Amino acid sequence: MPGPHPGGIAFRDRIGTPLTEGAARLLLLGSGEIGREIALEAMRLGAEVIAVDRYADAPAMQVAHRAHVLAMTDPHALRAVVEADRPDVIVPEIEQIATEELSRLEAEGWPVIPTAAATRATMDRERIRRLAHDRAQVPTSRFAFADSLAEARSAARDVGFPCLFKAITSSSGHGMTVVRSPEEVEPAYRSAAEEGRVANPRIMIEEFLRFDTEVTMLTLRHYGPDGAVRTSVLAPVAHTRPGTLYHESWQPAELSTEVVLRLEEIARKVTDELGGLGLLGVEAFVRGREVLFSEVSPRPHDTGLVTLGSQWNSEFALHARAVLGLPYEGPEPTVPAAAHVILAARAGPYPTFGGLADALSRTGVRIFLFGKPDAYPDRRLGVAVARGSDVATARSLAAAAAHRIEAEIDYGRASPRAPSH
Repeated sequence: MPGPHPGGIAFRDRIGTPLTEGAARLLLLGSGEIGREIALEAMRLGAEVIAVDRYADAPAMQVAHRAHVLAMTDPHALRAVVEADRPDVIVPEIEQIATEELSRLEAEGWPVIPTAAATRATMDRERIRRLAHDRAQVPTSRFAFADSLAEARSAARDVGFPCLFKAITSSSGHGMTVVRSPEEVEPAYRSAAEEGRVANPRIMIEEFLRFDTEVTMLTLRHYGPDGAVRTSVLAPVAHTRPGTLYHESWQPAELSTEVVLRLEEIARKVTDELGGLGLLGVEAFVRGREVLFSEVSPRPHDTGLVTLGSQWNSEFALHARAVLGLPYEGPEPTVPAAAHVILAARAGPYPTFGGLADALSRTGVRIFLFGKPDAYPDRRLGVAVARGSDVATARSLAAAAAHRIEAEIDYGRASPRAPSH
């Protein structure tokens, strides 16, 4: 028999028609490329999708049933959208959200994915590190927190150089700096305090680890066919970040059985402590036989874009299924695949893309262009995904395809087309 409903999401085997009273309505808070794939998969399952973001024409808005532009850090604006659209489930996709208002909405009966408390914890580096270290009791790197430049200097000495300065609320490397000497502390502190997703004088200082592999464990909390809640951990995803931003990922990571079991244990402990339903991305470092927890995202992970090629059900399909209360049997076979980002070289509106014929000339390659309305240097505008006979072949194919794509700004066409009636 089905157990309690995690996060207020009930097990279901029936979905109504979109735009009717019986529709399963999903409110997506954040409409970037991750949100777009979630929206598409939810719509394939018959859901009605409402996309929200701070700017117009965001990727998920281009495919959703309807969209709203608002400041999601504004609790009154967030509540107004929820009360107007009356969603069955609220799905955060970015960090800049009024999380305290989400907690109040959840207390009133509006389900939040994975839960409001989990969303708040995972979007705050201090909360999630203390949850992992103190409550889930998984191994982590050395860390400290500082509220001022003076405290940051002291904490950096205690943690040791080199170390990482990180914004408390951030993602994709924003506000993160490698600090190699005391002279680098002040600019790194300013960056972490001012350039995160939300400005905050409190920052995190973390040990700079020399590791062998950085891994994402895509972990799904979901209903099984029997209505009982399960936790399924997918094959490890390895990835690289030449700077601080995601650049390339591949699945499965080539790791020993012993290390994979340790990674799965950490992923289960952390996500079961968080609770709720949905797919979460648990990041960890592998150093020899040692495994250390790093971070967790409360949603599909950018490194998991590789699952668009490696799995029959991508991370986005699994997330959509779980948050709608639909069952999933458990992990499925993984084929060798890789993903490589397509980056902007120039700033400007409405980029166009050349080189597609060349990029798609090899068997096993797919190109995903996100449809972002603005470009700036190193902004992620798309991803090349490739399958291969092995991971090395897939990585080579994906990188070659991504590098053949040229994002250009055509100022002669750099304006939105007027809608037709």
